[in-house]
Amino acid sequence: MMLLISLAITVALVASWGASLGVLGEHLDFWWELALLVVIMLLGHWIEMRSLAQTISALDSLAALLPDEAERLDGEEIVTVHPGLLRVGDVVLVRPGGGVPADGRIVDGAAEMDESMVTGESRTVRRGAGDKVVAGTVATNSGLRIEITATGEDTALAGIQRLVSQAQNSSSRAQRLADTAAGWLFWFALGAAVITVLAWALLLGHPDDAVTRTITVLVIACPHALGLAIPLVVSIATERAARGGVLVKDRLALESMRTVGAVLFDKTGTLTRGEPTVLQVEPAAGRTADEVLALAAAAETDSEHPLAKAIVRAAGERSLDVPRAADFSSSPALGVTATVAGRRVRVGGPHLLAEERQRELEVADR
Repeated sequence: MMLLISLAITVALVASWGASLGVLGEHLDFWWELALLVVIMLLGHWIEMRSLAQTISALDSLAALLPDEAERLDGEEIVTVHPGLLRVGDVVLVRPGGGVPADGRIVDGAAEMDESMVTGESRTVRRGAGDKVVAGTVATNSGLRIEITATGEDTALAGIQRLVSQAQNSSSRAQRLADTAAGWLFWFALGAAVITVLAWALLLGHPDDAVTRTITVLVIACPHALGLAIPLVVSIATERAARGGVLVKDRLALESMRTVGAVLFDKTGTLTRGEPTVLQVEPAAGRTADEVLALAAAAETDSEHPLAKAIVRAAGERSLDVPRAADFSSSPALGVTATVAGRRVRVGGPHLLAEERQRELEVADR
């Protein structure tokens, strides 16, 4: 593609210089046409590069899951280092709400881990001493001490990045066919240009017209549309899929999706979005749903737990007036406690109900 268009631009440039210097006829002055051709080519490649840059941003979003800094334990001291400087065997401290900097094994502590970036499941998973954790996951409610077992390219997150990169670099069947066709079209176009020069310059005796016709053949026969369209479309499709949480391992598989009539999902009963959402609020007698949600959102405002974020987000979506909370504290496996408008508010799960000697409301399924 580039060779044909380069030949056309070169011939037009030489002809235009010759016309400007008076060596060739004035009708061979193609400066405006040449400028327009260059602008069109550059615009097409700019659009291509912009789309590819957006595709690469999917890899950047995966890399952004890692924390910018890690707290490594050196004896009794805590040293802040870049995650890339961690080595197998190092012990790092992950604070509540912090991300795991590398794959490892918990040596002290227990926490509810948000592993949605790996599993897609919005529900947190309880991890304790001896359990393995993956880089990029988040300790939502408690601190952990983790012994690093894998770093850099050996982590699970790096493996996911490799899958996306391989999908971007792989070629689909249609793309391979287009590349083959573009290769043959180049030789046909080059042969047609040579025949045009010989026919108009030698046989018909019109060398000036030979230049015009040759440039026309090279520009028209250039397979840019054929060579750029398919890779561009596949790159955009891969990028949009990655943004939607779908990692394409092979572009051949992406191309064959047009023939799929049914999809089987290997999930534990449901398909999830990777984040919890408040669907229903059932207040006890004497309270409205909005009042309960506003109090819960106030108490959960400072919490990093995914369920807390869902409650706060739901209150915002309903445009509720969320009061300011004070004396916030969090207890692993129980929940949070805060003072809201002079009242003590606790938000948690079954363990909190048991501690408060309360029973869960009997709510009919809707």
